[in-house]
Amino acid sequence: MTLADRSGVVGIIANPASGRDIRRLVAQATSISNQEKIAIVRRVIVGLAGAGIARVLMMPDPHGMARRGAQPPQGAGWALPEIDWVPISPQGTLEDSRLAAAQMAVEPVGCIVVLGGDGTVRAISQKVKDVPILALSTGTNNVLPTFLEPTVAGLAAGAVARGRVALSAVAYRHKWLEVLVDQQPADRALVDVALLRGRFVGARAIWDASRLQALIVTRANPATIGVSAIAGMLHPVSPQEPRGLAAWLAPDAPRQIVAALGPGLLVRLGAQEVQELTIDQVVSYSITEPTIVALDGERELALSRGQLLTVRLRAGGPWIVDGARVLQTMATLPSHTDQCH
Repeated sequence: MTLADRSGVVGIIANPASGRDIRRLVAQATSISNQEKIAIVRRVIVGLAGAGIARVLMMPDPHGMARRGAQPPQGAGWALPEIDWVPISPQGTLEDSRLAAAQMAVEPVGCIVVLGGDGTVRAISQKVKDVPILALSTGTNNVLPTFLEPTVAGLAAGAVARGRVALSAVAYRHKWLEVLVDQQPADRALVDVALLRGRFVGARAIWDASRLQALIVTRANPATIGVSAIAGMLHPVSPQEPRGLAAWLAPDAPRQIVAALGPGLLVRLGAQEVQELTIDQVVSYSITEPTIVALDGERELALSRGQLLTVRLRAGGPWIVDGARVLQTMATLPSHTDQCH
C-alpha cells in the first residue's frame, strides 16, 4: 500500500510513561504530566481537523490519557475527525507502542504522530515500515523528537497524510544502528549505542558518565543532550549525512570535553579515539568485562566476558517528518489556503 492509498487517516501514539525516568532525581529533567499530554493530544487533533483529516487511529492506555485527550475541545471551530482505537489491551509499557505501531502500519494510516522521547520513537520505528513519523518531545533525551507546537504538528501531519506535500521534500529517512551479539541480531537503535561498565541494567537511563566506555552514533549534535551531545562535541554529524561516528572513551585521554549528558547534568570526558563511519561499516567490540549496552539513551543489554558486540551503521530507516518544513512548503504552494478541507 502506498501513501497515496492512506490519505485522510492519521495515527496518534502517546506514551504515558515517557519523561518519568531517574533523571528527575539525579538531574534537572522536566516532568511532563499526563494532564499536559492530554492537552497536547487535543491540540494535535484540532490541527488534524484543520488539515481536513477525517479519521484518527489512536493507541489506548491504561490511564485513559488518550481517551480524555480525544474528547472534543470546547470551541474548536472545526469538524473534528472520527476517533478509532487500536485493538490492544494496554499494559502501560513500551510494548503497547510497538503493538499499536504494527497495527497502524497495516491500517490505512498516512502519518503517525508520536508523543514520547527517543526511546519511544525507537520502539515504534521497528514496526511502522514506510509510514512517516512526526515525533513530539515528551521524554528526556530528545534528540529526534521536536518541541513543535502540537496544533502546528497536527496541521503538518494532516498535510503529509493527505499527500499535500511530497514526502521527500519534508521528511528524510533516518539512519539506524543494527546491533548484533555473537553475530546474532539483538536489537537496533536510531540515534546512539553506548557501552557502559556494569553487570545490571538497573535504572534504564544513562546518568553516570564514569561508566561510559564507547559510543556509536548516527547523528552528533553538541547542542542536544545525552550520548549524541558527547559525540557532537567530538565531531558533529547531521541526520542527513551518509555517515556516523564511533568514539572510545578514557578518563585520562588527552582530549577532554564537557557535554550535557542530561538536563542540568554536565560531564567531563576524555576521548581516546574518534572514527567516522560510512553506511554499512561495522564496529566490533570484544567484551572483556561485564558490560551494559544502552540504546538511544536506555540500558537494554547485559553482556559477559568473551561475548562479541557488533554494530553496523544502516541507511533506510523510518521516515521522519520535519513539521516546520511541511508548513513552510505548504505556504509556497499555489492557493495553499484551500488545502484544508
